[in-house]
Amino acid sequence: MKARRTRSQTKILDLLKTLQQEISAQDLYLQLRAAKQNMGLATIYRSLEALKLEGVIQVRTLSNGESLYSSIQQDRHHLTCLDCGCSIPIQQCPVRELECQLQQAHNFKVYYHTLEFFGLCDQCQLVRN
Repeated sequence: MKARRTRSQTKILDLLKTLQQEISAQDLYLQLRAAKQNMGLATIYRSLEALKLEGVIQVRTLSNGESLYSSIQQDRHHLTCLDCGCSIPIQQCPVRELECQLQQAHNFKVYYHTLEFFGLCDQCQLVRN
């Protein structure tokens, strides 16, 4: 049985669905305030966690520990620089077949997956050489 969403969860999910990129909880807080949809940061974090557990949003944690949230529209894959923090999206999914095999073999419902490679971007490599 699906749990009912709170008004805060609905507002957050609606906003995430309109965004074309991932967003931090702090930036989400600022956008909601700008739209006169005031809610506390703790409420935003609780709502994001509930929506993640429901499988309707995804979270990606950057190398600096910051979490970015988005509605589940497609799987996301990135090359992330450990030095400057830039994150380059990878368009193709190299693990789609593996995901299907794991779901079947373990009777496990996958909501989404992320794949992230960490290293140095071309600019940071130049600085180090």
